[in-house]
Amino acid sequence: MNSFTPLPHEWMLASIIGFFIAVLQVWNWSVTWGFTFALFFTLMFIASVVSMGAVGSEEEELVELAVHHPEVRAGKHRRRA
Repeated sequence: MNSFTPLPHEWMLASIIGFFIAVLQVWNWSVTWGFTFALFFTLMFIASVVSMGAVGSEEEELVELAVHHPEVRAGKHRRRA
């Protein structure tokens, strides 16, 4: 069972803000540190985008957890009352 949890939205926000601070402020003080921070925050942003794409629906997760239940095997969980 593959279970993915998306990263919190603050992660993406911090990566965007951190990237701009690294490029606009830190780069003026030190090119090495500016590049390092920009690369780090870029990787953070990519990780947050990848984690959003790997998330399944809550219903799929519940069905995977409850496959032993007879109603789930019969497909009755999809029928709305």
